[in-house]
Amino acid sequence: MRHPPRDVPWMPPELADADGFVGLGGDLSPRTLLRAYADGVFPWYNEGDPILWWSPDPRAVVELADGAAGGTPGYGGLHVSRRLARTVRSGRFRVTVNRCFGAVMRACGENRDGGTWVIPEMVAAYAEMHRLGHAHSVEAWAGDDLAGGVYGLAVGGLFAAESMFYRVTDGSKVALAALVGRLRERGFALLDVQMKTAHTERLGATDVPRAEYLRRLREAVGMTGVRFA
Repeated sequence: MRHPPRDVPWMPPELADADGFVGLGGDLSPRTLLRAYADGVFPWYNEGDPILWWSPDPRAVVELADGAAGGTPGYGGLHVSRRLARTVRSGRFRVTVNRCFGAVMRACGENRDGGTWVIPEMVAAYAEMHRLGHAHSVEAWAGDDLAGGVYGLAVGGLFAAESMFYRVTDGSKVALAALVGRLRERGFALLDVQMKTAHTERLGATDVPRAEYLRRLREAVGMTGVRFA
């Protein structure tokens, strides 16, 4: 079957191979990145490799609506243990938004077994997206020290969470809980976490078929009047 020429370096996600690979090359300009996330595609590659684009099947999400199986009331599908809920309420951590995006992103690339995809060109690209108001971070602080955080990119009613980190126990979980709360308050429809891991599954991530994800994605991206910051 022949398909019309495309102005992006990835094929339609429906044509991805078994690993979710959809293309290589192109750039990390704001235009390209916004188009990618709106298409259900994201970049993921190691330093020295060409830019690789992916759209895995299934796709991992954290449901934002209450009633998701295993979720904690008030947090959608996110699993918030009683201990963590007490920590959130205690004020042990101070939460901020977009206070230090670059520091959060760089911290997400530290001390990763097997290397990291948070390479300098990715940091520069997403820092530009942050400057333009598309990429955001949520930070958890222990006193004056950055204890944890999460960052990602917003398009319409989609928030694509890219990575998180902690330096103090529960720092990343508090930041993620704050992120989910903010997305719910502001009317976001879809929280994408890309691929489920043992860690994200414990936090409440669930898999949805790519076809369902793309349908929900189109609805989320088409939402107007939704703002993260």
